[in-house]
Amino acid sequence: MQNGSAHEGRTVQVSKYLSQHLRHRPERIGLVLDAQGWVAIDTLIAAASADGFAFTRAELEHAVAHNDKRRFAVDGDRIRASQGHTVPVDLGLVPAVPPASLFHGTVARSLDAIRAEGLRPMARHDVHLSADRETATRVGARRGRPVVLTVSAGAMHRAGHEFRLSANGVWLTASVPVDHLRFPG
Repeated sequence: MQNGSAHEGRTVQVSKYLSQHLRHRPERIGLVLDAQGWVAIDTLIAAASADGFAFTRAELEHAVAHNDKRRFAVDGDRIRASQGHTVPVDLGLVPAVPPASLFHGTVARSLDAIRAEGLRPMARHDVHLSADRETATRVGARRGRPVVLTVSAGAMHRAGHEFRLSANGVWLTASVPVDHLRFPG
């Protein structure tokens, strides 16, 4: 039996492997996602094993259940990433009315571009926004010292911008114009 930190480390490894291949590079291990991003769990496990990264169904289920960002969804014998894809998928998320404010975590080196162009999805399909400042702070901290921007989501929605809410609570929109952003300080 693995000790706690070794077990946690393995869970992180499985989670990162899932993210890489369910969001960005399924073809690298021979996976073909359906139009909504789903793949059979048995197919994924077999492809990972053939790639030299074997894991069990129990390890996969543990990684899904204990992922703090709830990045994955399981539906019976299928799995997909909840959002963040750089490969074409249609998650089937319906438009939703956002709260008045949402938040975006970034780092200082990105601020000049954001001030000039607003928030753009870059390689992803959508801009990712958080419902609370704490989550946005954690997101920004992945790339350095975090800077949290406030998005006037309610005003954007009233102006005709579409928002969708992913299964794990991440708000998605095509872009955020500069005039709907509040910068700290």
